[in-house]
Amino acid sequence: MQSICVFCGSRTGGLLEYTEAARQLGHLLAQQGVRLIYGGGNIGLMGVVADAVLEASGEAIGVIPQALAEKEVAHHGLTQLHVVSSMHERKAMMANLADGFIALPGGYGTFEEFCEIITWYQLGIHRKACGLLNIAGYYDPLLSQFDLGVREGFISDSHREMIIAETQPQPLLDKILAFHSTETSQWLTQDET
Repeated sequence: MQSICVFCGSRTGGLLEYTEAARQLGHLLAQQGVRLIYGGGNIGLMGVVADAVLEASGEAIGVIPQALAEKEVAHHGLTQLHVVSSMHERKAMMANLADGFIALPGGYGTFEEFCEIITWYQLGIHRKACGLLNIAGYYDPLLSQFDLGVREGFISDSHREMIIAETQPQPLLDKILAFHSTETSQWLTQDET
């Protein structure tokens, strides 16, 4: 695995543990020789993880829409910075550049990006590892919602198992790097239409 896309907040959140986890993950990526692909910002957890990768002599590649770059949130010290025209183009480029995905704590954008990439896996658009870094139980409610989706018949067991969740950066990165794609069952059968 040569590159991992990290979805995360443009804020640092209320707990120091979030910032520390982002910093740890950035250092680990660089130490493993794995390129960071991310949203290209210099603020929040995005800036923390990118700076940590760069501090440890790793590669950080950002993808940011022109509208956000113009608001001076683009990180100009990256290995590469791609400025694109839209959020849709941003997500597509990040997905194409990445061999796997990790979501750190974040807000609506992080939730949306992670759920979309999981949906793409479910639909067979990609077969790349998808992980949640569940620092301080931040993603417990989301994981519970996914479990409810299974219990209520909206999500299959095999699709729920696509999500790798860990509470610390090292074990999550280990699982992401060891990931081997498996075919998931068909997401919708003829009887369910």
